[in-house]
Amino acid sequence: MPSSNLPQPTQEGLQHSQHLQSYIVNKIHESGGWIPFAQFMELALYTPGLGYYSASNVKFGFNGDFVTAPEISTLFGRTLARQAMQLFHQIGKTSILEFGAGSGKLALDLLMELEQFNQLPEQYLILEISAELQQRQRMLFETHAPQFLDRITWLAQLPDQFSGLIIANEILDAMPTHLILWQKEALFERGVSANQQTFSWVDKPLNHDELLTIANQLSVFIERDRSDFVSYLSEVSLANRYFIRSLSEILQAGLILLIDYGFGQREYYHPQRSMGTVMCHYRHFAHDDPFYLPGLQDITSHVDFSAIAQAASESNLQLLGYTNQAHFLINCGITELLSSVAVTDTLKYLPLSNQLQRLVSPAEMGELFKVIALGKRLSEIPVGFTRGSLLHLL
Repeated sequence: MPSSNLPQPTQEGLQHSQHLQSYIVNKIHESGGWIPFAQFMELALYTPGLGYYSASNVKFGFNGDFVTAPEISTLFGRTLARQAMQLFHQIGKTSILEFGAGSGKLALDLLMELEQFNQLPEQYLILEISAELQQRQRMLFETHAPQFLDRITWLAQLPDQFSGLIIANEILDAMPTHLILWQKEALFERGVSANQQTFSWVDKPLNHDELLTIANQLSVFIERDRSDFVSYLSEVSLANRYFIRSLSEILQAGLILLIDYGFGQREYYHPQRSMGTVMCHYRHFAHDDPFYLPGLQDITSHVDFSAIAQAASESNLQLLGYTNQAHFLINCGITELLSSVAVTDTLKYLPLSNQLQRLVSPAEMGELFKVIALGKRLSEIPVGFTRGSLLHLL
């Protein structure tokens, strides 16, 4: 159980969580008393009207549960605009599709910067499953940049086809993931049972064909050079793999940028990471109990970028680059954006300088966060990947 030092929910929040908890308990009973963790995570995050990303609680920014790069600084979106402009010049397709736009801050900063260079896309599509977040995003543009509203379309599902730039910032980590337990003689899937209103972990023999195949392939990392191997718990995200396949089906020509925290497989399934990477975020506190206050906290896991690259290769997508966030942003010109502000203008320069450090510092987001580029019909290396390649780590 998380520390009692965590902030206490409001009475309204507690009632909301209890309502979702009852809903999940009923789903468990309907499934015979056990569901995979991936299903629990999906219910906790995406149940309409109740799940964390579907309800009306504040999630992003300093008043929410966590802060994403666009919330930290306008420099993030403005820098991505450089990558967008290079792509537009190459393919002549001026469309952007963003997944899970959160507060709408990335879309706003990106469009504001593109406007400065007369490079606005013909359309900016936002795929957002939360009606409440759609409304927040719309209000942001109505308040700060109503001139862009005629270019923005909110979607509830993937378009049939798309050409241009696809952006998914901190999307993969929140996709449901399966928990696999490697033991000396067998493989198990960790799932969730319920006794009245209390959730508990229960392991069952792994019998899902695709998961079983992947888990056996990963055993080379799990058991490497370990004569004392007993057990190892980690994640396998089928949802991440399905997502890449879906993007390949709709992409005619263009670039996919996936930005998230994670590793290649050799580092992801490291012997020292024997309890996996599932992490929860509640009021800017991180802990590892996904059963705590369902509906009021985010549940995430790190991204296996080797699996993303493999799914891309199997789906006829080009693997165009892989690097950390620091290299990507610097390659795209984030330091030049900062240098355009006079150092003597301390009221503007110092905050931006501090924000840049949070985005690129190895101790902050610069190293843990990675950027992978996939595409179709592209001949140029995306500008964000010209230096600092980490492809050898996939």
